[in-house]
Amino acid sequence: MKKILSYITTPLFYFLFLLALIIFHPIQVICRTLFGYQAHKVSVDILNYILMRLVWVIGFRTKFNNKADLPTNRPIIVVSNHQGTYDIPPIVWLFRKHHPKFISKIELAKGFPSISYNLRHSGAALIKRNNRTQALGEIRKLGKLIAKNNYCACIFTEGTRSKTGKLKQFKSGGLATLLEEAPNSLIVPFVVDGNYKIERKGRFPLSFGEKGSYSILEPIEPKGYTPNELCSMIENLIRIELGQ
Repeated sequence: MKKILSYITTPLFYFLFLLALIIFHPIQVICRTLFGYQAHKVSVDILNYILMRLVWVIGFRTKFNNKADLPTNRPIIVVSNHQGTYDIPPIVWLFRKHHPKFISKIELAKGFPSISYNLRHSGAALIKRNNRTQALGEIRKLGKLIAKNNYCACIFTEGTRSKTGKLKQFKSGGLATLLEEAPNSLIVPFVVDGNYKIERKGRFPLSFGEKGSYSILEPIEPKGYTPNELCSMIENLIRIELGQ
């Protein structure tokens, strides 16, 4: 029965997902052009709330766990594991009070309605993976942005998504660069558990009736730790939360 439901619901999910991106693209442009940054941000928040909830169409049920009371008067660095495309909307929505900005490959900055526009105009770090100098420059810009405005930078320290859900080794380079520019940042581990199941059979059909969760763990004060030590600590905390 689940296999049949997968084939029925997957086209509907993709249609609604793409429709939301297409509808919100001009909304973002209008909000930013006529009303500025804050209006643009609100439009992005609403879009990501819709995208986060759309997984209900494929029977994906989520649980949210927040173990932290985060301040808004200092920069935050969210360090997360990465399981797939659908990790992003929950992070945007759950950290909306902190103005989350992402580190993204530059290829996503063109050709995708809503997504590309937001990446180009939200303050995201758009990096070329084969150009270390350019990538570090973009991450430094992001670090300065969050330090100046008490915003939130979001980084997937595994580098690429885990298709099986098994946690990969964390890399400290991006976190180290962000902390150089925003040393008073609070580090917040974020755990994505179960999103890999959505596409574990491939992009078509998507797996129906899966379950997942998103957890904000207790924040970490970075003072006194090296970036490598921080990465190891966060990796271990996320492994424990994932039961790995």
